[in-house]
Amino acid sequence: MAKYLVIVESPAKVKTIKKFLGPNYEVAASNGHVRDLPKSRMGIDIENDYEPKYITIRGKGDILANLRKEVKKAEKIYLATDPDREGEAISWHLTKALNLEKTGKKVYRITFNEITKNAVKESLKHPREIDMSLVDAQQARRELDRMVGYRISPLLWAKVKRGLSAGRVQSVALRMICDREDEINAFIPEEYWTLDASFKIPGERKLLTAKYYGTTSQKQNLTCQEDVDKVKKDLDGASYQVTDVKKGERVKKAPLPFTTSTLQQEASKVLNFSTQKTMRLAQQLYEGIDIKGNGTVGIITYLRTDSTRVSEEAEHQAALYIDKNYGPEYTGAKTQEKKSGQKIQDAHEAIRPTDISRTPLELKESLSRDQFRLYQLIWKRFVASRMTPAVYETTSVKIDAAEHRFTVAASKLKFDGFMSVYTQEEDEKAEGNTLVKGIDKDTRLTFDSFQEAQHFTQPPAHYTEASLVRALEEQGIGRPSTYAPTITTILARRYVVKENKNLYVSELGEVVNSMMKEAFPTIVDVSFTANMEALLDGVEEGNVNWKIVVSNFYPDLNEAVEQAEKQLEQVQIADEESDEECELCGRRMVIKYGPHGRFLACPGFPECRNTKPYFEKVGVPCPKCGKDIVLKKTKKGRKYYGCIGNPECDFMVWQKPSKEKCPQCGSLMLEKGNKLVCYNEDCGYIMEKKSED
Repeated sequence: MAKYLVIVESPAKVKTIKKFLGPNYEVAASNGHVRDLPKSRMGIDIENDYEPKYITIRGKGDILANLRKEVKKAEKIYLATDPDREGEAISWHLTKALNLEKTGKKVYRITFNEITKNAVKESLKHPREIDMSLVDAQQARRELDRMVGYRISPLLWAKVKRGLSAGRVQSVALRMICDREDEINAFIPEEYWTLDASFKIPGERKLLTAKYYGTTSQKQNLTCQEDVDKVKKDLDGASYQVTDVKKGERVKKAPLPFTTSTLQQEASKVLNFSTQKTMRLAQQLYEGIDIKGNGTVGIITYLRTDSTRVSEEAEHQAALYIDKNYGPEYTGAKTQEKKSGQKIQDAHEAIRPTDISRTPLELKESLSRDQFRLYQLIWKRFVASRMTPAVYETTSVKIDAAEHRFTVAASKLKFDGFMSVYTQEEDEKAEGNTLVKGIDKDTRLTFDSFQEAQHFTQPPAHYTEASLVRALEEQGIGRPSTYAPTITTILARRYVVKENKNLYVSELGEVVNSMMKEAFPTIVDVSFTANMEALLDGVEEGNVNWKIVVSNFYPDLNEAVEQAEKQLEQVQIADEESDEECELCGRRMVIKYGPHGRFLACPGFPECRNTKPYFEKVGVPCPKCGKDIVLKKTKKGRKYYGCIGNPECDFMVWQKPSKEKCPQCGSLMLEKGNKLVCYNEDCGYIMEKKSED
């Protein structure tokens, strides 16, 4: 009979761990959390020092009954949930739900960063008590999220539509996306030009191309065709001289091993995975893969981490592997870890393979295609992080003529170092010119031709899942475990839509964001949320009492909610009437919000169930056919302005048309932030937008 009971979170780990421990151990799974705050009410006793009122999660009764049976049989109980705040809380809830304190049996908490025989056996030698600082940090986070969700969501229901909800971190992420959209909409491109010159070099077939730099005394930007023409005129018939050739070396450092956020970013860029997919696959690789001839074993370390630290054992294994397979010149010295101002959960390591000698190729048959691609990315990145830097030979050349200067910058890979294993997209981009070997100050150049090009500055890029994760991390919002769920939630609620990797705000998202900004400015304030994260880290370190964090937060939230409710009472939330008649029963149709934005519905529901699309007119006629311009949405839900006469008329623009006409050419003007820009590109007139009084 098994004397020891080990409780883990997921059933997938059960067979992996059972195999490592032998017949004296029984391994059972809790299937994640077993207790939580109730769904039907807030579940926090505000009057009684913010005590949480936990209940058993619906459907977990059988699991708990089964665990109680196993507890009765065992002499010792080991709680082996995940090695982070959430895992610590699950262990603590298990002690409460299973009444472990009253059984009189020894109860231990054990953690391992990877599911391998060594790590699991080692953890059993170092059992500990439950770390209440970690549990309290999780409880504080849970209560704060619950307070925001349960106090603000009903207001969104009343004002916008039922079923909407607000979240503490999601609301900030939504705001960041909205702010970026505003920047893009307000962006006005500026013109600039480039001028390249090509030269013949004696004895060389290939031309040398140099970029215009400016005068010999200072850098100069070319802003229009006239600037380019002036330079060309100055250089008419001039002789070109190489005035300086500098040779040097540039060292490119090896990348750091993955953290949760960098793994999500890189998997998105290289493999085109969503953050949710990356985490799902990484969870499978961590929990255990059935390897042919080897049984089930975890092949990567724990996937939720913001540390780039690597254990000494893994460091040593990597050095031996690289030395043997690539040569001693590729074996890097101990790599520097990322130093950051933020608190890093440093009990963890970076994400790495549990055994470096298990190459992706060896495991290919045991993994699905996507598992293989993710494992390969993690494996290569880890090996590269333990290797020597790459070295480039650089050459920069100055070419002068008639007070003007052109420059050439070129680099050639001298030693590939870590790049023999892992290159990022930017490494692969051509490293400029490959330079003529024998160029020096005396080289005679014969001018061949100019190449000029007009360019326009580009607006900031739309957020993608990867760049949003990076921004959340840089701003100190959310933690490794929250990036993917945050993005998944705002997409699932249709506040944000995804089109070709880019994230766009939907009409619904705009309404929710503007309401949150108006009624709850602190909740959607980036620095407020980052400070809150720092406080929660303080709870985790044992320096801050979690009840203080919660009790300081709630009264302000409560006041803001009451204030917003008062304002709502004054606003009549009757459905807005439209000027469309219901063709079935003649009633005036009303505007309602659905999951895809606004639509028209007959107020005679349920007798009359007529609905149709609602097109908001902007009060401007179409410049092509004279019919109304209306607000429309793409299939995915992105907003644009088009002609109501579509498909006969194909007029469409992303910016809102203004009622003002262009004073210069009489064309349509488009709103860009606080400016109006002429729709006619040949005109390009820009003016300030008049304030609407």
